Amino acid sequence: MADRSDLELIRQFQNGDESAFNLLVLRYQEKVYWVARRFLTDHDAADDVTQEVFCKAYESLKGFRGDSTVYTWLYRITVNIALNALRKQKVRDFFRIDELFDVEDPDALPPDTMMERQEERTLIEEAIASLPTKQKSVFVLRYYEEMPYEEIAKVLKTSVGGLKANYFHAMKKIQEYVRRAHASR
Repeated sequence: MADRSDLELIRQFQNGDESAFNLLVLRYQEKVYWVARRFLTDHDAADDVTQEVFCKAYESLKGFRGDSTVYTWLYRITVNIALNALRKQKVRDFFRIDELFDVEDPDALPPDTMMERQEERTLIEEAIASLPTKQKSVFVLRYYEEMPYEEIAKVLKTSVGGLKANYFHAMKKIQEYVRRAHASR
């Protein structure tokens, strides 16, 4: 049953088999959650977005034409709902930066080093929060989700060239923000 393709499951759902939708949810729930979590650092908010994504998917699946993969379609819905949630909450701090500082055993670090790393994380979070919405979206999907530009272009409905430019500008702005903060110390 789990070996059925996404398109088979969609056809079955469109023909009235509700259990086919449940299998799609099980297949993509974790991925959708983690995309939402990249935008919303709060677990409960990401969980709410995940629920909303699958509610919207349920309502829209009858009309799914297969122009993109289910995965891409769900990513697009997730990004849109997550961005809307951010706008509603006026959240400025959406990213977890822990991955930027891979530390095997944080307790093995001296307290001053741990404090410096925390300050760096905060600085980078502030820099990312200050980016324009489109640059934030591209940055998250490219840097954190490691999505290829072609896939991001489908999710955000834009050109690959534009995405590359947005990613480049986002990186430059983050670097400049951090450089200015260090210069003012």
